[in-house]
Amino acid sequence: MSIQTQLASLQDQTIEPWLTTALEGVEARFAAELTSDLPCVNRLLEHIERYQGKMLRPRLVLVSAMACSQASGKPSNAQQVLATVVELVHMATLVHDDILDEAHIRRGGDTINYLAGNETAVMLGDYLISHAYHLCSSLDNMAISRSIADTTNRVCEGELLQLANRFNWSLDEQSYFEIVRRKTASLCGVCCQLAAELGGRGAGVAEGLYEYGEKVGVAFQIVDDLLDLVGVERTVGKTLGRDVDKGKLTLPLIHHLSTADKASYDAALLILGKSKDDSSGQLSRDQLDEIHKLVTDSGAVDYAVDWASRMVVQAKAALEVLPQSPARNVLSSMADLVLTRKF
Repeated sequence: MSIQTQLASLQDQTIEPWLTTALEGVEARFAAELTSDLPCVNRLLEHIERYQGKMLRPRLVLVSAMACSQASGKPSNAQQVLATVVELVHMATLVHDDILDEAHIRRGGDTINYLAGNETAVMLGDYLISHAYHLCSSLDNMAISRSIADTTNRVCEGELLQLANRFNWSLDEQSYFEIVRRKTASLCGVCCQLAAELGGRGAGVAEGLYEYGEKVGVAFQIVDDLLDLVGVERTVGKTLGRDVDKGKLTLPLIHHLSTADKASYDAALLILGKSKDDSSGQLSRDQLDEIHKLVTDSGAVDYAVDWASRMVVQAKAALEVLPQSPARNVLSSMADLVLTRKF
């Protein structure tokens, strides 16, 4: 069962009609915002629509809005605009990530950089960011725009911190989590926080929901990093093994290198060294399988799964700032679903 199907099945009957309608509204706003008078641009935008998958970030906004509502439970127009803005920002990061990773597959199809080249992909990512701020500026609340801009800055800082540590085989867990909090978790956190603020809830609720979203984002990234290392490409739907190829250490390898005996450490480092020296910039399938075996046999995969599980537990605990409601139950279930992605 896909995550989309699981998300649909967990939606409480009392919020499902509103959430479905709100997500349809986000998709319509997304398409309307990106319509161009240039056919070449529209062809690229039609392709980018396939990048939309779980729509996790818009869901975080909309369900948080429902959980915070003191009236009908329906997300407001401003909250729906916010949901569209965060999806535009997220899409831009995906396009740029594929360039950095030299990825060829995304959602089971060609990436923009593979299809049309890096120059086009860079400009399309910039185009998406520009439209995110164009749409966000339609909101009367300037503080929302500043929060989105600040979060986008943190996302970029996280990516720059990760790039600064390429081929740093001594990267520690603290640095890894700093990267993850900035590049992934900050946007998930602000989705929930701003939904609460737009719903008129106080600082305590907004802060609690930021913590919920941040923890969900950390768990999501840990699992995403695991899938890149030990997943199956046709199941995950994107190019795998790119973190190792690009010298980006993630939690399983960090733990393995910090706890392995000399033989296992040297074996891992020998393979990792080839990712830096190989002119193709890509490890073979056999080399990736060796890494897979090392981190699995050493317990490093289980260690990373345990970390993700703890983040989910903490995320659900942060929901105590909200009263019991069907929407809060959906937020709790969304956190659990982060752990169900297939390895």
